[in-house]
Amino acid sequence: MQQLPLGVRLRERATFATFVAGANVEACARLRAIAAGAGGILWLWGASGSGRTHLLQACCAASTRRAAYLPLAELPVPGADVLEGGERTTLLCLDDLDARLGDHGFERGLFSIYRSVEERGAALVVTAAAAPASLSWALADIGSRFGACEVFQLRPLDEAGELAALRLRAAGRGLDLPEDTALYLLRRFPRDMHALGRLLDEMDVASLTAQRRLTVPFVRAILGDP
Repeated sequence: MQQLPLGVRLRERATFATFVAGANVEACARLRAIAAGAGGILWLWGASGSGRTHLLQACCAASTRRAAYLPLAELPVPGADVLEGGERTTLLCLDDLDARLGDHGFERGLFSIYRSVEERGAALVVTAAAAPASLSWALADIGSRFGACEVFQLRPLDEAGELAALRLRAAGRGLDLPEDTALYLLRRFPRDMHALGRLLDEMDVASLTAQRRLTVPFVRAILGDP
């Protein structure tokens, strides 16, 4: 059972199968174990576009038990109220935890959740843009506890990994993206998978309309690239 706040949905494409692990094999293996029922507390951090949200949602979606996903940066609920019910889940996934730090009420609620997870042998997975020790906490106790948990930095993909990820995303949309076209996109545009995903959507429409394959000349023409 995946519990979601009103208006929040897991992305259909956010699964373990659609994530290219690259140098993040260990983190992915640990998340798969948690989704399968293992307990523990994990902290995932990395730059924007590193796959934090994708992996967190994949873990929640694959869970075999009562799970909840909370995108903390998007929810307007103040203080500890946003965590209400967290003690009743066996897997709690908190996205963008750093967006709430400095709020005493929230951090007190988080401390209670942390202790509950430990006592029940449940699982808590959080994401942030930095490691626990690099952040400013209102309550030092909860910061030190997260600093002592399992911490994984999500490493960026190399060019081969980015190529595989882009072609995998295209395949998920039913697009045949030739390798030379994928390389052109990676070298022509910022390597941000969110932005490249939106670009793939635009190219999908253009390809269907023109009944053309996504060759480099066709994609250049779509983008107005001389």
